[in-house]
Amino acid sequence: MSVDFSKNATERPEPCNAEVVGSIPDWLQGTLVRNGPGLFSVGETSYDHWCDGMSFLNSFSFKNGKVTHRSRFLRSDTYNSNMAANRIVVSEMGTMAYPDPSKNFIFKAITFLNHTVPDFTDNAASNIIKYGNDYYATSETNYIRKIDPFTLETQDKVDYMKFLPVNLVSSHPHYDREGNVYNVGTSIAEKGKTKYIFFQIPAVTEKEKDKNTPALKKVKVICTVPCHSLLSPSYYHSFGMTENYIIFIEQPFKLDILKMATAYMRGVNWASCMKFFPEENTLIHLIEKKTGKKVEMKYHTGSLVVYHHVNAFEDDGHVVLDVIAYNDTSLYEMFYMSRLKKDISFQSNGYTKPNYRRFVLPIRSDKGIAVGENMVKLRYTTATAVKQKEGKLTCQAEVLCEGFELPRINYDFNGKKHQFVYGNIVEESVLSTQVTFAFHLLCDFFSLSEENCWPSEPVFVPRPNGESEDDGVVLVSVINCIPGQSSFILILDGRNFKEVARAYVNTELHRDIRVQLLDSVHFLTNIPDLLLYVQL
Repeated sequence: MSVDFSKNATERPEPCNAEVVGSIPDWLQGTLVRNGPGLFSVGETSYDHWCDGMSFLNSFSFKNGKVTHRSRFLRSDTYNSNMAANRIVVSEMGTMAYPDPSKNFIFKAITFLNHTVPDFTDNAASNIIKYGNDYYATSETNYIRKIDPFTLETQDKVDYMKFLPVNLVSSHPHYDREGNVYNVGTSIAEKGKTKYIFFQIPAVTEKEKDKNTPALKKVKVICTVPCHSLLSPSYYHSFGMTENYIIFIEQPFKLDILKMATAYMRGVNWASCMKFFPEENTLIHLIEKKTGKKVEMKYHTGSLVVYHHVNAFEDDGHVVLDVIAYNDTSLYEMFYMSRLKKDISFQSNGYTKPNYRRFVLPIRSDKGIAVGENMVKLRYTTATAVKQKEGKLTCQAEVLCEGFELPRINYDFNGKKHQFVYGNIVEESVLSTQVTFAFHLLCDFFSLSEENCWPSEPVFVPRPNGESEDDGVVLVSVINCIPGQSSFILILDGRNFKEVARAYVNTELHRDIRVQLLDSVHFLTNIPDLLLYVQL
């Protein structure tokens, strides 16, 4: 049995108790919020791409061994406009919306202008992020929507452009131990320049805790990096961060701004304006967090496409960077509704499975090193960084494993050397039926699957004062496709992947994208981000 990706979700805003089987640890106190597309048709119109569906929020609250669930649609301006018209009237990346034929010329002209210089959607269906004391639903446009993380009610609409000149922003920020948030956005043709802007949102101070001031008002620009191509900035879904560095991959997967401006007139969607250039190299930028200066070394590797960073850390004069990489852009194409309705295996549609790759970036001076010499001195990896000329290195990754996606770690180890990664097996298809625990240094796997069940991305929750990196539990929401049986949230032991408990919810769950973990008592103080990657 398979998931019906085109089926609209039904919201249930009032909390409902789940049926718990097993024993949930007493220390697990908090709320897991998931965000992803949930509404795929309005009236007689339908979205062409799964990622375009309107945001649907789910929350699972854990308290005293019990679990409650609730769900709501995000009441974005996009949602409200579509509902009022009873048709899709706001364009998304993979779906261009055209006005009702009965509309007059003036209305059609305004619609045309809005698409030439696009005012992007606020359908924030990618992730939940935290800025200051506030939580926001986000995608990758300049709009985010504040939400109440407990009732899931929609609140203020926030435009990044009022604080920073960024048209596109990653939905994958990073959080440090002090509560500062780091992110990156693209500024398109601002003052004749297209650039990437790296910024920090400082932590809320004690004096500011009771003030209702948007955290973005305190935003600080760390640095700007000019785009390699003026009118074709690279697409990115996430970035890496260590204690001292930000790592940004400028990949040859680019958005053509001029084509985007004419897409509506040409009758194509904005996603068609993105192109992969397999003949071009990938640039890796290493930026000092404190100074905003780029490391003088220039790092190059072959063409690739990265949606998810796993982690990055520093070791003996090197930055070690773990990512999930593809050799092409077929992933996005797999999620057009026309393909989802045909075949979930995608083998005949050219699905290219991802690789878990490790890059190593030497940061010490290359003076005295001969051209052609490998500058990587770490013994536990086969990754190389070969000197080409003064200040330029060609990097070759070590492939740690294949067919692995949606990586999560114990976020207390973000920016530190880690051993354990949790994710999904996607060897045969982008639709995972197995959740995996990987000890990546040895590539040993523990996997778990259940017939006719579709797991979400796993989320690791560390036990307070845990004794080891893997001391905690893994949360996985699971869609059960067997008629008459309930979907559930699964709680696994992080050390051995044995089932601790499961909580059946008396409602349908839908495939989603990304999650946020909310503090409650001592539950998850350091919160990971997550990108716009589709929950496969």
